[in-house]
Amino acid sequence: MSESEQPFTCQTYRIGAVARLTGIPPDTLRVWERRYAVVEPIRSEAGTRLYSAEDVGRLTLIKRLVDNGDAISHVAPLTLAQLRERSQGLQVAPSNETERQPCRIAVLGPTLPTLLARGGEPLSAENHGIELVGAFDDERRFRDAAAELKIDLLVLERPTIQLDRIAQISDLLTESGASQGLVVYGFASRGAVERLEAQRITAKRAPVDAAELARWCAALHGAEQRPAAETLLADIDLSSPIPRRLYDSAMLARIATASPTVRCECPHHLVQLVSSLVAFEQYSRECESRNAEDAALHAFLHAATARARATMEAALARVVEAEGIDI
Repeated sequence: MSESEQPFTCQTYRIGAVARLTGIPPDTLRVWERRYAVVEPIRSEAGTRLYSAEDVGRLTLIKRLVDNGDAISHVAPLTLAQLRERSQGLQVAPSNETERQPCRIAVLGPTLPTLLARGGEPLSAENHGIELVGAFDDERRFRDAAAELKIDLLVLERPTIQLDRIAQISDLLTESGASQGLVVYGFASRGAVERLEAQRITAKRAPVDAAELARWCAALHGAEQRPAAETLLADIDLSSPIPRRLYDSAMLARIATASPTVRCECPHHLVQLVSSLVAFEQYSRECESRNAEDAALHAFLHAATARARATMEAALARVVEAEGIDI
C-alpha cells in the first residue's frame, strides 16, 4: 500500500483539535466520554487526552446523528460500521425552504418565558418559523421533561454568568439534547462570554424578543448563512483510508503527451488538475506532520483534497477510455 493509500492511523489529536474537526465542544465531549463512553482516548505521559483518526471519524458521525434527532444514549454504543450505515442519506441542512421544519425552542429562566408570552405576537411556525415546545422557570422540571421535547435550540436565561458556572451550562445543554444553545444574560465578564462562545454556545445580553429568536433559529437551520460547501464536506471521515491513486506520475505524463489526433485538450487539462491535486495532497500531509497545532486543519485538507483528486481521476479515466488513449 502506497503512502497515499494510508489512513491516518498514526496521527493523534488533542481535544481542542477534535472539537474543531467534529464541532463538539470540549466540555460536551468530556461529558459524552464520562457518561456514554463514546470513545476511549489514550493518555500521553503528561495525562493529555489523545484521540485517533478513528475516534474523530466516530465522533463526527455521532454528532451528525445527534444533530438529526438521535439521542446520544442510543447512538453511543454503536460500532463505527453501524454509525456509518445509520448516517447514510442524512443531510447537514434541509435542501430548500419547503423541507425545513420549524425550529423547536425550549426556554428556561426566571422571567423570559413570561416576557415572551406577553410580547404580543406569539412564537409560532407561521409567524417566525419557531415552535415553542416548552417554557420553564424550574430547572428540575425542565430536566425531567427535556428528553421528550426534541429541542433544536435551548434558550437559557441567566441574570449573571460566572466562570465557575460554565460547566453547569454546558452540561445542561448536553442533557437537553439541543443542537444549539443561546444564553441570554444580564451581566457577565468578557472571559465568561468568550468561554461560552469557545464551546459554541452563543451568549447575548438581555433583552431578546421573538424576532431575534427567529433569526437564531434561521442560522441554526442554515436558512441565512450556512454555506452549501459545508454540506459537500460533511461526510469526510478521517478514519477512512485515503483513496488510492489511479495514475502515477509516469502514466499522467503519457496521457498528457498522447497522440495529437485527440480532438480536444481535455486530457491535458485534466492531467494538470490531477497533478496539482496530488501535489497539494502531499503538501497538506507534510504540513500536518510538521505542525501539531494545526494538525486538525491539515488532516481535513488532506482528506478533502484526496477526495477531489479521486473524483478528477475518475473523470480522466472516462476521457482516456473515450479517446482511446493507450497508457
